[in-house]
Amino acid sequence: MTKLNKIKEKILHNSFTSLFSAKNHEQIHPSEVAKILNGLPVKTAIEAFVSQPGQSQLLTFKFLGKYLQKCMIEAMAHDQATFLLNNLNSTDRYSFFSSINGLQRSTLLKLLDDKNRKDTEDMLGYPAQSVARLINTSFCTINKDMTIAQATEYLRLHHEDNDIADVVYVTDGEGKLIDDIPIRKLVLNENSKTIREIMDDHYIKLVIDNSVDDAIAKFKQYNRTVLPVTNTDNVLLGIVTIDDLIDVAEQKSTKEMQKFGGVESLEYPYVKTPLFSLIRKRAGWLIILFLSEMLTATAMGHFEDEIATAVVLALFVPLVISSGGNCGSQAATLIIRALAVRELTIKDWWYVMRRELFSGLILGIILGAIGFLRIITWQYLHWYNYGARYLLMGTTIFFSLIGIVMWGTLSGSMIPIILKKLKFDPATSSAPFVATLVDVTGLIIYFTIAGLIYLK
Repeated sequence: MTKLNKIKEKILHNSFTSLFSAKNHEQIHPSEVAKILNGLPVKTAIEAFVSQPGQSQLLTFKFLGKYLQKCMIEAMAHDQATFLLNNLNSTDRYSFFSSINGLQRSTLLKLLDDKNRKDTEDMLGYPAQSVARLINTSFCTINKDMTIAQATEYLRLHHEDNDIADVVYVTDGEGKLIDDIPIRKLVLNENSKTIREIMDDHYIKLVIDNSVDDAIAKFKQYNRTVLPVTNTDNVLLGIVTIDDLIDVAEQKSTKEMQKFGGVESLEYPYVKTPLFSLIRKRAGWLIILFLSEMLTATAMGHFEDEIATAVVLALFVPLVISSGGNCGSQAATLIIRALAVRELTIKDWWYVMRRELFSGLILGIILGAIGFLRIITWQYLHWYNYGARYLLMGTTIFFSLIGIVMWGTLSGSMIPIILKKLKFDPATSSAPFVATLVDVTGLIIYFTIAGLIYLK
């Protein structure tokens, strides 16, 4: 039995003591403990968590899922919750309070001391996707006139040993950022040198109102693990670390995927979301899409005479319509991702339109040719009799697929850009929405072409 399985067995048997202890050689990383707790029944997980010392709770809390964090705080004694919330680092505290709202947020804010409450309320006032929500205020600063020996002694006396102390920041008397110094420079240079002598006067920073996307782009461009954050006057306010950014990026990607699939974003993991809440999140989009699909019946009703004249036309409705919807969903996926990673901007709309129209034309010709050959083959092999006008039927399918696929790729590529221009989330142009739009308009294209070729 592995060490983690032994710990899990202890928890399930209500033997919570020494869960984080080094005794019996069972010390494990807090993230591994959190992984176990996240997979347990909520009541059992809470009992195991609250039985541990406060410092152990601090180490594990940030790795717990948001739903379990909320349940933990609700179940804890007042003094335990007060200790935990006040001693979390600023980033983890902001992250927790961002995940709750309404009366619960107001109630729990009262547990914070004056400084933490003010800082938290200030950060919560920034947009949800700004780097302000990710700021960690436990950063290290030194003066440029210090020697390396003085700086090292100052850091030893005034800063905690934590996983974000890899870089120290040089500030002036007003707290303005001057430079960043990796700890390795303090170790590898002579103690008699001054900080001024080892500075390169070059640093990369974020500004408080930058978005998470801005931060991701800078971390990726400069290959950093931590970046300082300043206000517009260049006063150092805190830092953002890559691990915190990854967590937010993952949450953002999850929400976008859910929206793209036609589901309202879930506050908690799928397995922790109550059934009726899950139904409510899905029902809204399904109702909208169902009402939109009713237009398909309306469109077919408009071409009732054409269908009555040539019933064979109805056989190919699913074929041509699904092809357009699939191509539209493909285009939407590609463009939304390109916008998310900043390969494209809304200014590139004309480039995208030209590219997708040409792609749609080629794809339409390929699918149209397959559709045409299918009709000819079935007719010659006597698998189905399309009548004397089977060549015109094949030609109708050929040109219909070209038109519908081109329209699908155009719609799928342009809708995300239009939504981005209107300040909406491009992921809202979900695959079901694009497919529904192409279904309705595709029928019009199909029967219009049939009227010009097959029914003429």
